[in-house]
Amino acid sequence: MKPVKVEEAAPGPAPAGQADLVTELGPLLSAEAEAEAQAAGMDPADIEQEVWVRLLERGPARPQEPARWLRGAVRAEARRARRRARREVPCREVPHREDAYGTPPGARTVPEEELLDRETGLVLRTAVARLPGRCPELIRALLSPRDLTYREIAGELGISQGSLGPIRSRCLGCLRRMLAAEVAAPGPWGREP
Repeated sequence: MKPVKVEEAAPGPAPAGQADLVTELGPLLSAEAEAEAQAAGMDPADIEQEVWVRLLERGPARPQEPARWLRGAVRAEARRARRRARREVPCREVPHREDAYGTPPGARTVPEEELLDRETGLVLRTAVARLPGRCPELIRALLSPRDLTYREIAGELGISQGSLGPIRSRCLGCLRRMLAAEVAAPGPWGREP
């Protein structure tokens, strides 16, 4: 195996033929990309960039019929984009209520946030179901999407409105203790144990 000298491996300036080709084909490429972009659902600049990359991949060899090669490359790139668009499946948007963090309804979230919200909701609902006495009913009523008032909650549960606050406080304290036991407390300086 022959050792490679640094001077041989270093890329030099672009050959004069390619620089002339860029100047010569630039306007034609812009026009072709503009014509194909709409049908392909792409930005014309993206098509132009992909075609220039294809040209550079060919190496220093200049196409025999540059204009014909360029038109074919633009069409091939547009076909590739249409195939890619047919294969892609859009992510389904899940409508959600305003969550505990104050995210307004209709706000878009990334899939990871949606997954974390669902997991947090599942942990919360599971913990609420294990609460003693009337606490599960009370907490579900407080978390209801109907946004019930204290008077409506007291009427539904058959308890006086004045005792709703103290019961709610005891239930939330019990829920807090249950969740704290399930989630490891951070170590010193916020480190995970």
